[in-house]
Amino acid sequence: MKPIHIAFILLIDLIWAGNVVAIKYSVDAVPPLMAVTLRYGIVLGACLPFMRWVPGQMRLIAVTGVIAGALAMGLGSMSFAAAYNVSALAIAGQLGVPFSLILAIIFYRERIRWIRVSGIVLSFLGVAVMVFDPRIFDERIAILLTIAGTFCWAVGTLLFRQLRELHPLNVHGWLALISIPLLGAASWYQEPGALAHIVAVAPSTWGWLAYSAIGGSVIGHAGMSYLLRHYPVTTISPMTLPTPLLSVIVATVVLGTPVTIEMVIGGILTMIGIAIITLRTANAPEVEVLA
Repeated sequence: MKPIHIAFILLIDLIWAGNVVAIKYSVDAVPPLMAVTLRYGIVLGACLPFMRWVPGQMRLIAVTGVIAGALAMGLGSMSFAAAYNVSALAIAGQLGVPFSLILAIIFYRERIRWIRVSGIVLSFLGVAVMVFDPRIFDERIAILLTIAGTFCWAVGTLLFRQLRELHPLNVHGWLALISIPLLGAASWYQEPGALAHIVAVAPSTWGWLAYSAIGGSVIGHAGMSYLLRHYPVTTISPMTLPTPLLSVIVATVVLGTPVTIEMVIGGILTMIGIAIITLRTANAPEVEVLA
């Protein structure tokens, strides 16, 4: 793997870690559905020069946009608005890894053995431990929203597999274009008056929205799609393992979110499970994935 690509993945890890702060500041200043609508507006502006009509693929792109765009990001934004301890959300958001594996077993008939099964169990057990933390228990709605959004993103990753040959900025541009009217309509219905207050959004909030859009989506998600066109997922995935730990550190330092013993135990269990799944998948054969 080229050193520049290794550096790029590490940059993405850092960007995604900082994105927890950017999202939290954004949804505290702007209603969450409107915030993610504005975020996708910035993404669309950045990707517009790369967008092309793709004959035979537009239906799949549309479905991917609804699931991995509007649903996943909408639920994620709502979860951050409902939460105080975003560190717990950063850890719960890692359930996309076991969700993706479970979906691959169902739809791609991938076969796994007890090691990765134990990773799935540990991942969910860790999140369950966090949910019953007395200081996080009142935020269980936010964690459930995060889990729901993560599941939608996991479904989207299966759909992304079939779009791997397309230019990443083309795909993410279409995802933004499809998501904007859906999220905008949801905001109009759920958040009365949100649209009228756009003119009053502070420059600092636009900065956080731009960070999430350009950093989290264009550089992060589209950049990862670019890397997956050049390297197998088994090479890329293990290098994203530092992201949740970095996210917790950033949230604790910048936002002052509390770190409890239950959260530490739950986080360790979840990350052990994620590491088992990721590393065992990385060591499995490309054609017939076993572990």
